Formats: sequence, structure tokens, C-alpha cells
Amino acid sequence: MFKRILIANRGEIACRIVKTARRLGIATVAVYSDADKSALHVAMADQAVRIGPPPASESYLSIEAMIAACRASGADAVHPGYGFLSEQAAFPRALAKAGIVFIGPHPDAIDAMGDKIAAKQAAARAKVSTVPGFQGEIADETQAQKVAAEIGYPVMIKAAAGGGGKGLRIANSKAEVAEGFLRARSEAKSSFGDDRVFIEKFIENPRHIEVQVLGDKHGNVIHLGERECSIQRRNQKIVEEAPSPLLDDKTRKTMGAQAVALAKAVGYDSAGTVEFVAAQDRTFYFLEMNTRLQVEHPVTELVTGLDLVEQMIRVAAGEKLALRQSDVKLNGSAVETRVYAEDPYRNFLPSIGRLTRYRPPVETRKAGVTTRVDTGVIEGSEISLFYDPMIAKLVTHAPTRARAIAAQADALDAFVIDGIRHNIPFLAALMQHQRWRDGELSTGFIAEEFPNGFHPTAPDESLEKTLAAVAAAIDHVFGERKRRISGQQPDAAVTRARKRVVRLGDKERVLDLSREDDELAVRFDGDRERHVIASDWKPGEPLWVGAFDGEPVAVQVRPLLNGFDLAHRGAQVRAFVFTEREAELVHSVPPRVAADGGKAVRCPMPGLVVSIAVAEGQEVKAGETLAVVEAMKMENVLRAERDGIVKRIHARQGDSLAVDAVILEFV
Repeated sequence: MFKRILIANRGEIACRIVKTARRLGIATVAVYSDADKSALHVAMADQAVRIGPPPASESYLSIEAMIAACRASGADAVHPGYGFLSEQAAFPRALAKAGIVFIGPHPDAIDAMGDKIAAKQAAARAKVSTVPGFQGEIADETQAQKVAAEIGYPVMIKAAAGGGGKGLRIANSKAEVAEGFLRARSEAKSSFGDDRVFIEKFIENPRHIEVQVLGDKHGNVIHLGERECSIQRRNQKIVEEAPSPLLDDKTRKTMGAQAVALAKAVGYDSAGTVEFVAAQDRTFYFLEMNTRLQVEHPVTELVTGLDLVEQMIRVAAGEKLALRQSDVKLNGSAVETRVYAEDPYRNFLPSIGRLTRYRPPVETRKAGVTTRVDTGVIEGSEISLFYDPMIAKLVTHAPTRARAIAAQADALDAFVIDGIRHNIPFLAALMQHQRWRDGELSTGFIAEEFPNGFHPTAPDESLEKTLAAVAAAIDHVFGERKRRISGQQPDAAVTRARKRVVRLGDKERVLDLSREDDELAVRFDGDRERHVIASDWKPGEPLWVGAFDGEPVAVQVRPLLNGFDLAHRGAQVRAFVFTEREAELVHSVPPRVAADGGKAVRCPMPGLVVSIAVAEGQEVKAGETLAVVEAMKMENVLRAERDGIVKRIHARQGDSLAVDAVILEFV
């Protein structure tokens, strides 16, 4: 067994690997760029070595820097995590030359499967179902348009190297093929240093299902069941689960057998994932193979009881797999959500900054339900524009899918993040979505269910009552605190009106609030039913934890002038609590009208200007490209919302812009 492992990665996956290595008694070495000097993975490891400046190409993608770090630290093995160098065959070859073990598959398997074109050809030879398409390299946009026309729309333009949704575009027309080809190739070059792309048929209403395989250096290969990853945005996974609610035992067995056959065909000897696109009738086709540990591996770990990082380490050290296919049992259901630094209310654009508050839910395992948090940050950590925007992975496991989803919803309600925008409101709303709960999924789920983007969810009748009661209880705590302020007139007894008017957004509820038998009792106007609300919440705490009629409730609380924002189960409301007289006065105040934003095109996120597509004085039509901005490894195309004439351009190619910085103005 290895004595010291260097982790050639950063963030949550580096922290995840440290935990397993520590349990196995193996020392760990972290590497860091200047942007990550104070990162959590650096603090957790036994040693840390600087490898370069913030750009990944000069640090985490530098093979020379990684080998130098191994020599400086005395590491005898390297775990690449995912992303960066994990699927570059040159890395394990360079490590082998330096006498260092690569904890991953042998480089020939990476070459065979990491190149998506070669992988399709290998899958066909192994008699694995493959998607119709052109399996060669596309030279230019003209050829791309020709190939697309022959295959038939819609088509998928995809980078030959890499993964994670980078360098991937769906095209439904000749024009979309031209632009999609250019964007996919540009992203592929930026992310993987390889601009080759290929084209294949896009299966409509598809589901993304992948099979976890595990091989050793003695020719043994097994699969550990499947994961469903159909909830995607911009071709990047957001929610994953195991097992898939689509598959039956027969399909699971067939899909697993094909995945194992492909892995054996290339002599696969580590953890890897064979990805399939599946139709709603359970027919499926090979998509690609990821020759590394997947981001979503925790759901497989929770349903199988195996530690995949441990298995990778043991296999790399030469051990045989300790279990056979018949030993693999899938128990219960697991759900994983990816918590990203992005603004769900601004089309999920990346967000950067410091985590002024970071309080993830407590990791627990009780009553058959597990809550797990894989993260690479702590309170005070900086979210940088240089790397992936993922903050954490929240994973829940339970005997049934419904209970796993319920546990996920509870955990999301209790996940407190301030300082940057994040997608927890969207994830929390998704957990309440009936179609998701019913398992009726496809990769088009988000586009279909949120065609106009994501907006704050309005609470239903039951949730509205709960939030109104919580708002009144919070106001009651503030009122009791004010009663204890010293220096008040001793001969003027303070009385509190029992009636309260709670405004939640545009709606108002009148309720009666009183202390009865040491309980806080609530009666809604027009309803004689008595409700009890209880909590030991104190002003300043960002999470109100208590119970409403005996049911546990966790509500996010953020103070406002004379009110507070509340968030629960994906619903977000602005709450104000008034006496009846105060409510009358508030109604007489004229509403505030937002100022006109002008005719400027602003940068929707902090990012780097890749290109400006127009010139001053140019006439543009609605939908035409104005500029391309790159942030967190993704290129975002900014288009004209209406016809107009460009008056002035404020930004240039290569400029680094802050959010809302003016890029150009129209006449």
C-alpha cells in the first residue's frame, strides 16, 4: 500500500480523497495555485505544494508542475480526481516514467475511451449499442452542416476530448450548426487543449443513464449499478440519483453487461463510468466513457456501501477486487444535488465572491436516512472565477426514493450560504416538483418545466400559512426583546395587540398571536382552528428551526428594513408584520417605481470578454450575437434583445469585467 498520495486536484474532490486516505492511514499531499493558497483542501492535507499561478493551464493542468510536486513531497502515487489531468493519457505516462503510480486506468484505456470518436468505434466493435452519427473528426463548419443534414436534425456537436458538458452544443438548424460548431470547438480548445469535435444524432426526450464500472489489474471487471443524471442545464448535470426510476431489472442487467463488455475490451483497470442515452421505452445507446471518478459517485457509494476512492487506491496498489458481480447489492435510493455559485434568477449566471456565511446541514445517519455533504469550502472561502463554480454536493440516502427526496428537501432548507448567489432556491423548488417526484425525467426537463427561466416560487395555501406563522413568531421574538430594553417609563405598562397583519409578497394574512400555556398559539382570521408554533430561534440566526403543529420546519431568515426575507421549500417571500393600524398606514404609501436601466448591454456575470461581434454605428437585429463572455470555463453568448444601432462599445476582447459592467450602448 502507498505511504503518501499526492492529489492532483482542488476543491471538494481533493477534500473527499483526503478523507479516505486518512481513514486508510495514508499521508496526503495537496497542490494549490496562488488562488487556492488558503483553500480547505490545502488545510486538510498533511502537506501542500504550490504549483503555479491561478490559470489552470499554468497550475492544475501542468504535468511538469505535478511531477515536481511529487518529487518535492516524496509522494509515491497520484490521484487525479476528476477534470484537469484526470483523462489525459500523457499524465500517467509521465508519472510512470518518473516511477510514480497513477491511481486510475492505464493510459491506453484513457486513449481508447477518452477520445470520444475512438470510443464510439471501440463500442461498436464490442457490440455495444451506439447512437447513429458521423464517427470521424469534423474539419470545418461547412462539413459540420453537411454531416448534420445527412444525419437529420436535431444533432449534437460534441468535443472529442474531455467531458462535463464543455464543448457540447445541440443544433436544430443549419445556422445553429455553424455557430454551435464554432462555440463547441472554442470551448473544447479552452478547456482541454483539443478542438476536435464530432456530430451524432440527438435523441429527443432522452434520459441520461450511466453505469459505474470497476476493474482491477488482474482482468476482473464488475459494475455497480446505474445512476440517472437526466436533470441537466446547459448539458451539465445538476441532480443525480441511484438507481434510475426508469430501469427495470432486465434493462439494468443488460446495460450493466454492455458496460462491462466495453471495459473488458479495453482492459479497463480502475473506476470508470460508461454513459448511455436512454429513450423512454428503455432502449439505450452508448454515449461515452469517462475514464475517471465521476462527480456523482457518492450516490453509488451510498446504495452499494462501497468507497470508490478506496477501491481505486487498492486496485492501483495491485490488489484484486474483493467482490464479484453477485456480491453487488443495491440498497435503497440516493439523491445528489450540486450546489453551484450561480444566480438562478439571472439565468444561472456564475457568481463570485467570499462566503460570508457557510453553514451546511449536519451530516447524519439515523432512522435509515443518511445526509452527506462533500464540500471544498468553509465560511470565509473565496469563490474564484478561475475554476468550476461548484460549492458542494449534498447527498441523501433512504430506503425509498420518496424518502430520499424528502430528506434532500429538508437538508436544502437547512443549507445556509451568504455572500454570493447560489442555486439552492432552485434545487429546493425542484424537490417539490411533481414531475421530478414521479420520476418522469428527461434531459430536457429544465427547459420544459422552466421555459422562461427560474423565478421565485409562490407558496401554496399550506406553505403560506406556515410562513405567515413563522413571520409572526419572529416578530414576536423581536417584540419581546424590545420590551426588555432598559430605561422605559416604569409607570406606563406596555401592551401588545394580539392581531397581526402579515404581508407575504403581495398577499396579506390577519392572524391572532398569543401565549397560551407556555406555547405560542396562532389563529388565522376567519379560521377558529388553533395552531402551535415553537422554536428557540434568536435574532441574528440565519436559520429558523422549529415546529408548526408538531411538524419540523427550517426556514431561512434574512433581515430587511422593518422586515425579513423567508425561504422554505423553494418558496421565497418578503415578509412584513404590522399591527392593524400600521397596515392601514402602509397601504397609503405610494409604491416605489424602479429606475429605467437605459439602453446599455451589461455583463451578466464576472468574466472575460472572448469577443465583440459588432462595431460602433452598426445596425443589429434582435437575436444577433453582440459579444461572448467566458466565466468559470463556460462561454456565454450575449444577443440583442431588440433591433437597434450600436452607439458606443465600452469593452474590448480580453477585458476582465465585473457583473453589470457596461459592454456597449445602443442609440
